[in-house]
Amino acid sequence: MSKTLILGASGGIGSALAAACAAKGEEVLHLSRSVDGFDITDEASVARHLGALEGPFRRVVVATGALEIDGAEPEKTIKAIEAKAMMDQFALNAVGPALVLSHAHDLLPREGRSVFAVLSARVGSIGDNKIGGWISYRSAKAAVNQVVHTASIELKRTHKEAVCVALHPGTVATAFTEKYLGRHPAVQPEEAARNLLAVMDGLSVCQTGQFFDWAGKEVPW
Repeated sequence: MSKTLILGASGGIGSALAAACAAKGEEVLHLSRSVDGFDITDEASVARHLGALEGPFRRVVVATGALEIDGAEPEKTIKAIEAKAMMDQFALNAVGPALVLSHAHDLLPREGRSVFAVLSARVGSIGDNKIGGWISYRSAKAAVNQVVHTASIELKRTHKEAVCVALHPGTVATAFTEKYLGRHPAVQPEEAARNLLAVMDGLSVCQTGQFFDWAGKEVPW
């Protein structure tokens, strides 16, 4: 039975992904802060939790993240930047996934196809940004895209069939987006999970290191 690891599995998308993978017959292991004390922003916590796992995993998904941290809403303008709010965004949305990716070589099999996916966001695309705003969140997601791309280059030197990508799940109706749903059409977490799994399962090794949306379309950096 293929083994899958979902990080951030207590969130809307993470829990839906865990359920969808289990429905496909995959053996699913999951970690979250609220249930397991897994703190992706803490290097020691990441090392301890990931080091205790028995792999390898054919699928690893980092589904952690937040649009608001400690009540700090996305900035409407660069004039609203606050250092702590920006650092918090980077810690959770960029540094955290990087810490997990530092363990990717041990989590994934060296032989055979595997997928390591990090949930990013289209607003992290520099090329797609036409309206400004949301500086901290955008910047953190742009940073994690670079982390994923760089890690994929290093990973393929030893894991020839590993696919390491950033994925945009679309706007999903969760607590994460509740205050912003009026601006964009949203799908339920279960549909988002099905879409993301279809993309992951359809990727080839030559697409490693890239950024895709929920429909499998490449997103510009």
